[in-house]
Amino acid sequence: IYFEHLSHLTKPLLAVAFLASFGSSMLYGYNLAVVNSPAQYIKDFYNETLSESHGLTPDGHLLTVLYSLTVSIFAIGGMTGALLVGRLVTKYGRKGTLVRSTALVFMGGALMGFSRWCRIPEMVIIGRFITGVHSGISLSVVPMYLGEIAPKNLRGFLGLIPSIHICLGVFIAQVLGLSEILGKEEHWPLLLSLVAVPTMVQLILLPWFPESPRYLLIERGDVHATIAALKWFRTKGNIQAEVEEMQEEQRSLSSMQTLSVCSLLMDSSCFTIERLGRRPLMIGGFLFMGLCCAGITVSVLFQPQLSYMRYISVGCVIGIIAGFCIGPAGVPFLITAELFKQSHRPAAYTVAGCLNWMSNFTIGFVFPFLEIATGPFCYLIFCAVCMGVAVYTFFIIPETKNKTFLEISQMFATKNEICEEELYPNSELKMALMNGYGTLDFHDKK
Repeated sequence: IYFEHLSHLTKPLLAVAFLASFGSSMLYGYNLAVVNSPAQYIKDFYNETLSESHGLTPDGHLLTVLYSLTVSIFAIGGMTGALLVGRLVTKYGRKGTLVRSTALVFMGGALMGFSRWCRIPEMVIIGRFITGVHSGISLSVVPMYLGEIAPKNLRGFLGLIPSIHICLGVFIAQVLGLSEILGKEEHWPLLLSLVAVPTMVQLILLPWFPESPRYLLIERGDVHATIAALKWFRTKGNIQAEVEEMQEEQRSLSSMQTLSVCSLLMDSSCFTIERLGRRPLMIGGFLFMGLCCAGITVSVLFQPQLSYMRYISVGCVIGIIAGFCIGPAGVPFLITAELFKQSHRPAAYTVAGCLNWMSNFTIGFVFPFLEIATGPFCYLIFCAVCMGVAVYTFFIIPETKNKTFLEISQMFATKNEICEEELYPNSELKMALMNGYGTLDFHDKK
């Protein structure tokens, strides 16, 4: 099925999807897992430098707090980046934001890479924060960019490419963290700073790709640049219908301003279409993750009596990563692109990103203490959360496969009995064709 979908993608569309994800989404997964293997080395580094600089002898509890801060500060940076998304994508565009944010990776990578040489532990924490800001930006902008350049029949598949790269980043971090490769005391700063390599590839190649056609037309009003971008992404087929669909959305939004986060939260019409999703992937992914979390608890409890339980534990860990890749890694960000109109989308990604990063921070900081307090039973908490989301998705979230952004808005407007005048406040606008592609033509109602 995967390669069947690949055959329907044009080479430019496929290239930009993999490139944008390779230099952004993969780094998110990498940074999530990269601090696991060198945990003890990082604690030892903190212990040594605190003794040298301040004459302190930190106990195990303080070192655990410092390490938890190192892990969770990445999420604080991510939430900061998510708060910036709305302004950045409006000012610089989707691709422009991705290109400009690469500077953050080089700054963060340099701080972490030279921290051991400079004997400054704060450089690790600040570097993690800065790379978190980049991930907070890219984790919202990449799905937004891919969702806007993809044709409607491939938007779901293209939206899952970032989640594949997130899981690939986790896998690469685990492999490179092995003691036979870079999981050694002298190599852990290099392990943390390798984030600069894929970002360098993205910085070299991504500027040559076009901006989002929807951004160019709906927010910039540049019809000719939109047509050029669509022709670049769609090497065959008629793009006139797609341009007209964008213009129809532009027509419906012509009296609206781009919403801020506060305006989005106060807009009750947004919440009438907030229960949107890709049911099979979400339900299957969360159910599988919940079962694997329960499996870890059971296998750890019986491991002293049954030696083969350790293999089940490993299988459950792999299963959680696989279940995450199936749907939860990418579908929620795809949903956000489908949920909201162009004017609402930046603010929606800001809200979604903040909630995501707040959860990341909470887990990153609390989990070491939770594991000490509850042992293997801590995974039952995650099992309950996964099962709850799967049940919610089953009963609440409908399918929106193969629908345009405008059709989705119309579908939920009809479902919630929103009148057409409210959905399209400028119904007196009429569309005319210009050079075979369409433009907006304003007429009086008379």
